[in-house]
Amino acid sequence: MQPVTIKNGAIELSVVVQGDGPLIVCVHGWPELGYSWRHQLAYFAARGYQIAAMDVRGYGKSSVPWPVEAYSMRELCSDVIAVVDALGASSASGPGQAILFGHDWGAPIVWNTAVLFPERIRAVAGLSVPFVPIRSRSFLELAAEIYRDRFFYQLYIQEEGRAEADFEADVASALRKVYFALSGQGSRDPDVRKIFKTKPKDEGLLIGLPDPQPFPAWLPPEDLEVFITAFSQTGFRGAFNRYRAQTLDVTELAEIAGKPVTQPACFIGGENDQVRAFVPGVDAYAKAGVHCRDFRGATILPGIGHWVQQEAPEATNEALAKFLEGL
Repeated sequence: MQPVTIKNGAIELSVVVQGDGPLIVCVHGWPELGYSWRHQLAYFAARGYQIAAMDVRGYGKSSVPWPVEAYSMRELCSDVIAVVDALGASSASGPGQAILFGHDWGAPIVWNTAVLFPERIRAVAGLSVPFVPIRSRSFLELAAEIYRDRFFYQLYIQEEGRAEADFEADVASALRKVYFALSGQGSRDPDVRKIFKTKPKDEGLLIGLPDPQPFPAWLPPEDLEVFITAFSQTGFRGAFNRYRAQTLDVTELAEIAGKPVTQPACFIGGENDQVRAFVPGVDAYAKAGVHCRDFRGATILPGIGHWVQQEAPEATNEALAKFLEGL
């Protein structure tokens, strides 16, 4: 299926679209692609939706701007609205609306798009990352305090060029390592668990992580190759720049600091997702809907890790379908 190109100013966004009906826009995270939503496209198209999976700027066939500031949350949310503008059916009462699905970094993108453009977003589903409103300081500041004496991947990424060099030295191995380490299987691997708990502060992310071959069945070789090919072509700077741009969000989105999501919302996460424990002693999934005014529930998938819609596509689709049926 050939993607369409949608423009947001100078940015070109590559978007795969399937089906007809109410619009769903899917936003992926790091280090992924719109292809991460392949299991959802046919499923929801067959159920009467027009579903679009975009390559976020910095990834795949979309534009890959160089500056860090091009990856602020405001810029990324504007890309989502550009897709809604291009694909959403307008009516006499105004521009079109969309339902948003977002995973990993795609989750904060869709959550904040819903807050910034409440009249354009009908409902929102966040996968793996619950909604946390914009605050007076960035998560990086908190992470620097929590992980003062040990490794944390978001702090490792801040030095421009270092993470790029590590990952681009062997793209295939880097992706296999990250995908496995954050999967359900990886989270149960004693070596992976030990590495993340004891990794020295200044060590590289990939050092010591297992490189499983063959890779677990949820990401077969032909699918894994799609990601390897894409990142071999684009490199990783665009993908890493989102982590570096977090400090910009505090000032750029000050007008929505503390504001909740008001649309119907749901959350889906993997039981073994390490995102749950980013803040020691706090289960990030325990109150996933606390900042949503119309929260329709959380679905936690047993034994699944971070890549929920790829590791458990059937269960993820069922949870999303149930959410949509209640709208």
